[in-house]
Amino acid sequence: MTPVLVALTISLTPAFALAQSAPSTDSRVVQSQERTASDAALDERLARDWGLQADEWARYQQLMQGPLGIYSPNLDPLTALGIEARTAEERRRYAELQVQAEARRVEKTLAYQRAYDAAWQRLYPTLQPVDLTDTGSVSTGASPSVRLAVFVKEGCPACEQQVQQLLTEDAAFDLYMVGSRQEDARIRQWAARMGIDPDKVRERVITLNHDAGRWLSIGVQGDLPAVVREVNGQWWRL
Repeated sequence: MTPVLVALTISLTPAFALAQSAPSTDSRVVQSQERTASDAALDERLARDWGLQADEWARYQQLMQGPLGIYSPNLDPLTALGIEARTAEERRRYAELQVQAEARRVEKTLAYQRAYDAAWQRLYPTLQPVDLTDTGSVSTGASPSVRLAVFVKEGCPACEQQVQQLLTEDAAFDLYMVGSRQEDARIRQWAARMGIDPDKVRERVITLNHDAGRWLSIGVQGDLPAVVREVNGQWWRL
C-alpha cells in the first residue's frame, strides 16, 4: 500500500503547483489590461486637449521617438505634426489649430496678468514692482531695461548681419543657435567668426546658448534671424 500512496502523491504535485500559479498569472494579466486601458484613456484625453484625433496623437508620439524628438525634445504636438505634415492640407490644419490654441493661451495669460496687477495694487498700493531684468543699451526699439533674445542658425548671412548690427550697437543679448546639435564647439566657433568678445561672454553681457527647441516653443512666426523680447510672458518680434 505504501508505494501506491507515494506514487499518487507525486503525480498530484505538478497539478497542485499549477493550480497555485494560475491566480498569480491571472493577476498579472488583469494588471496589464488595467495599465493598457489607463494609458489609452490618458492618450485620448491628451489628444482631445490639443484638438487631435487618436491616430494623430499616435503619429505625434511616433515622431517624437525619432530624429525630431532628439533635435527638439520639448516640441508640442501641433508644431511637431505641422513640421512633419504630409500634405499642404495637413500643414494648414495644424497651423490653424496652433493659432487657436495660442490665442486661448494668450487670453488666459493676459487675464491672469490683470488679476495679478489688481492684487498688487490691492495688497501693496504704495509700492512699485521692481524690474530686475538685465540691462543693455539697445537701439532696436526695445527699452534699455529689456534683454533681447536672438535666434540664429549656421549658413545664414542675414543672421550674421543681424548679430554684427547688435555688436555695433553694443547690445546685451542672449544668443540661441538653432540646429546646434548641442555641440558647444559649434557655437563657440560661430561666435568667434562673428567677432563676439569673449570678455563679454564671460561677463554675461552676451550669452551663447543651444536653442534646444526654444525657438519653436515660444511660437514666434517668421524666418531666422529673429530678435525678440518677452513682455508679460509673451514673446514679441522686433
